[in-house]
Amino acid sequence: MLDLVILRVPVFSTICNAAFALRREVFVVEQKVPEEEEHDADDLTATHFAAILEGEVVGTLRLIDKPEHIKIGRVAVARNWRGKGIAGRMMEAAMAHGRACGQDRFFLTAQSDKIGMYEKFGFVAFGPEFQDGGMPHRAMRNYDRETAKLSD
Repeated sequence: MLDLVILRVPVFSTICNAAFALRREVFVVEQKVPEEEEHDADDLTATHFAAILEGEVVGTLRLIDKPEHIKIGRVAVARNWRGKGIAGRMMEAAMAHGRACGQDRFFLTAQSDKIGMYEKFGFVAFGPEFQDGGMPHRAMRNYDRETAKLSD
């Protein structure tokens, strides 16, 4: 998948709007997340990423910079492109961006059936399972550098 490009895109740019359309398709249409839960105020200040392949937006995610960590969310890949490593490439790019901005603590809430994918990036699930958008989720964190400092 050499032609896959991961871009950081401004909110409401043409590419970001295509990413929002993809999110709607994945979360609202496919997964039946209530429309009013899909977009929120964080979209206005988040850092948005889009994965582009063959001239189309095939994946997206966003980063929300909080004092205690960067929250990764709204990870979505187009149905016909799933299983090809796109989400992983977006995670790598997003985490590299976060580290370049001086943050090494990451947090996300994963759909329970996707936990294994995030574990590949050093995320660890914690706390009880909960419902979000009508689906079971778990909170996950990746604080590798902090853990490494504690073990020194």
